Amino acid sequence: MSEDLTDLTAVARFLYEAGTLKQTKRSGWWMAGIKDPESVADHSWRTAVIATVIAKLEGADPARATFLAVWHDSQETRTGDVNHLGKKYGAEQAAPEAVTAEQVSGMPAVLADAVKELVAEYEAKETAEAQCARDADKLECMIQGIEYRDQGYANAQRWIDNSRGRIITKSGQALADAVLETGSLDWLRAALGERTN
Repeated sequence: MSEDLTDLTAVARFLYEAGTLKQTKRSGWWMAGIKDPESVADHSWRTAVIATVIAKLEGADPARATFLAVWHDSQETRTGDVNHLGKKYGAEQAAPEAVTAEQVSGMPAVLADAVKELVAEYEAKETAEAQCARDADKLECMIQGIEYRDQGYANAQRWIDNSRGRIITKSGQALADAVLETGSLDWLRAALGERTN
């Protein structure tokens, strides 16, 4: 080890902090009438899986895209999930990079620098991997919207349409189209050997 790792207190604190995303609800869904929406952690997990898929299809580095997706909402431990309406009124005041810098303060430099680099790359939207991770974020929201719509929340259609319109990669768009043509329980029917549409 090139760095003294005897004091990992800041890392330990961050690990507890990261766990709060399991209870932080995705607030935009409340406007669609969903009383108990998914958590930020729920969203981030499936976003990471989708980022792997899109990046592999795009010929980008799937590990890097997944890594970006895992960290893309980590700042929400401190800001909460600010939905698009809240952002219109300035509810999101700190840049994700600034929040991240405070979150990793006191951590070993090798770790702090890596996390800051990931968040900066995601926010810059320039690399193929960042674009794949960002598309994964939109596609995950679209899929979640379909699942909520299928549970009877008709107002989720707005999130489905808006998310689909914001996907930019060719593979992300093709995957979104496939998702729109697939029922949310077709996976179960296929697994049970039942007929799907």
